[in-house]
Amino acid sequence: MTTALPVEHHDPTNARILAISEDLITGFQSQPFHRIAERSGVPLATVLERIHGMLEAGVIRRVRQTLLSTKLAHGALVAWKIPEDKLNDAFDFMAQEDPFSGHVVIRSTDAEVSGSGYRLWTTVKVPVGESLDDHATTLMRLTGATEYLLMPARGVFALGVGHARRKTLEPGDKADAPAVMMTTTPVELTSEEWNVLLALKEELTLEEIRENPWNLRAERAAVTLERFFKIAQSLNDKKVIGRFSTFLEHVKPSASGARVTRFNGLFHWTVPQGREVEAGAEVGRHDCMTHCYWREGGPQFGNANIMGVVHGTEKSRVLEHKAAIDRHLQAVGIPVSYTNVFWGGRSEIKPSEISPTVYAAWHARHAR
Repeated sequence: MTTALPVEHHDPTNARILAISEDLITGFQSQPFHRIAERSGVPLATVLERIHGMLEAGVIRRVRQTLLSTKLAHGALVAWKIPEDKLNDAFDFMAQEDPFSGHVVIRSTDAEVSGSGYRLWTTVKVPVGESLDDHATTLMRLTGATEYLLMPARGVFALGVGHARRKTLEPGDKADAPAVMMTTTPVELTSEEWNVLLALKEELTLEEIRENPWNLRAERAAVTLERFFKIAQSLNDKKVIGRFSTFLEHVKPSASGARVTRFNGLFHWTVPQGREVEAGAEVGRHDCMTHCYWREGGPQFGNANIMGVVHGTEKSRVLEHKAAIDRHLQAVGIPVSYTNVFWGGRSEIKPSEISPTVYAAWHARHAR
């Protein structure tokens, strides 16, 4: 009898692989699975076998080269007011019919506070030169939303996943130095760079979980493998390449009922104007933060200007992480005049499309 391949995220070998493969393989790598093997200490053949098995089982929901889309498209976090009887239909439309909406989450608060009426939260991206307002207005018409608030990122302090390795973090664990803010200024690409970028960014198929995953992508881009690597490196140099990542299914349970996380909190803080970069750097240095941004929430959200997300299997643990960050901000002399937590419920996470061609076709199809 053959032993079934372990596919749960908490299997010791899988956990070693995921601790690296979720968000520690930065930039473009010509042989990303070799890098995962080197850094995890797991043989390459085992890395390929386990990632293939976890992807096939749905424990890993996608494997892909991520992009720093803040450099390639206009983007924003969007809070939507939608009548309760239309909320789930609007969620379905954003998640299934709008390729430019990424994270789609229904959120709630523990008490009625400023912003509690904004139940649906999404991330939206549109190609450079297009209007976020135009796209959001179209979505409002198509979903029955009554109001939306766009919150573009002015700076990025943390952007990763790493759910497997974050399970063992203690509240207050942080880097030795404040986070460095990444900017969101778009860059210009040549047509050839766009061609390779669009081939590069699609999630890998099961067939592509192999030693050299980019061979088929070079064929798709109609360039030699050598040219593909050269252009990919130029994209890396322009800082539009994020990381090579295996994304765990962290919202839904696996077939055996195991969950990676159960709770995610979107944290809001309001700090004095002029201290956003300093405050974001202090929040973003905390290892628990999967995302941390400088965004402007406006009066609807207590003029919050630092926002970030923490995941966890226990709600109390997520709140312990927030309390540790609150204490740290106080200790370094950054006053907070407002703070709140918006808890995630029903969620769908997918990459946002950034292709100008796809954008034009989508709007032509949904024109009045």
